[in-house]
Amino acid sequence: MSGKKPGSGMKLTIREVVVFGMLGSIMYASKFVMELLPNIHLLGVFTIAFTVVYRKKALYPIYIYVILNGIFCGFAAWWIPYLYLWTVLWGAVMLLPARMPRGAQPFVYMAVCAAHGFLFGTLYAPAQAILFGLSFKGTIAWIIAGLPWDFMHGISNFLCGILIMPVVSVLRLAEKNTHL
Repeated sequence: MSGKKPGSGMKLTIREVVVFGMLGSIMYASKFVMELLPNIHLLGVFTIAFTVVYRKKALYPIYIYVILNGIFCGFAAWWIPYLYLWTVLWGAVMLLPARMPRGAQPFVYMAVCAAHGFLFGTLYAPAQAILFGLSFKGTIAWIIAGLPWDFMHGISNFLCGILIMPVVSVLRLAEKNTHL
């Protein structure tokens, strides 16, 4: 490799195709394993960690996860918002300073992860409104009805967010060791 840091540019090496395929599969497997716990998963953790390490290229494992979800769970109406929901979280992390103080990183990433969980139903709502012809009032009612689930989602994302920096560290170590 020519000294470029991981995630620069969008062209993939063969190694990256394999790594991103595995990372997307790990995202899907983690969701599958944790499905018995409603709105508790590691998807936000992985999305943020992959974005911190791979930047733009994090979209590859994220969308591998989204496609795997459709393949194994069905390309139904519930799946359509997945085409943008994880990109919103990716975009929020991309907007954060790349060189954030080390001590602030865990808390900022945990807060962003939590915010995505708290806002999940609201972010999901536009697709629901379009797909099912909900009025504005109907959309607001749908969001309000989901608030208890979003509350659980946000709290669990915050707590699971403790794992973001350890995942980032492992990914960076793996990247460093492959370029020796």
